[in-house]
Amino acid sequence: MRPGVVAVLVSASLLTLGAAPPGASSSPPLPARMADTGGGTQLITAVAPGTGSTTGTVTWWDRRGAGDGRWVRAGSAPARFGAGGLTDGATRVQGTNTTPTGLYDLPYAFGIRAAPRGTAYPYRPVRKDSWWCQDNASRAYNRWTEPRPADCRAAEAEHLVTYTAQYAHALVVGFNYHRPVRGRGAGIFLHVDGRGATAGCVSVPAEAMRRILRWAKPDERPHLAIGTEGGRTAITRY
Repeated sequence: MRPGVVAVLVSASLLTLGAAPPGASSSPPLPARMADTGGGTQLITAVAPGTGSTTGTVTWWDRRGAGDGRWVRAGSAPARFGAGGLTDGATRVQGTNTTPTGLYDLPYAFGIRAAPRGTAYPYRPVRKDSWWCQDNASRAYNRWTEPRPADCRAAEAEHLVTYTAQYAHALVVGFNYHRPVRGRGAGIFLHVDGRGATAGCVSVPAEAMRRILRWAKPDERPHLAIGTEGGRTAITRY
């Protein structure tokens, strides 16, 4: 989804999700309170205060121990969401600049720059003819294409190499990816911050994105959960 829609101010303070304030009784970490974490031993959570928010927190977690081991926070960073806020991924409409809530796999990583040293995730380099098709009429809808096919209009596709900051490093989010529904949305990524809110993706500072790529291990089956602190799109419901 085209990034950099509108500028926003991001708070320098981070939410410490899953941790109790000093002196209070501890509560289970966020992943332990979720309905589903994807079945793996790594998880990324992206949480916004509410559906109208454009900022929040991304946290990445490891599950340690056999079976139902405990979840431990590996890192966190300020996050940006869509200029239109967040909405339930199952009913999202393309072109609304909203970030889809839900639990998604992460098919592969990509970037204009080389993969950070230590990256184990499949990493696809962005080239001059790399495009992401968002044309609902195209057979390549919600897919990376090289070059752009004739049935995918340039106005309805992202020329990936032109987003030098945002797509320096990124992870493809499995929203509407495996069985695409036309009109639901295309090109949802976890990527580097641009100048402001996104057009539906989740973004983090450049160093945080590099840390996530060095941390993520395909064998651990990491997923990305996107949601709000409460309400119908609460992250704990996914």
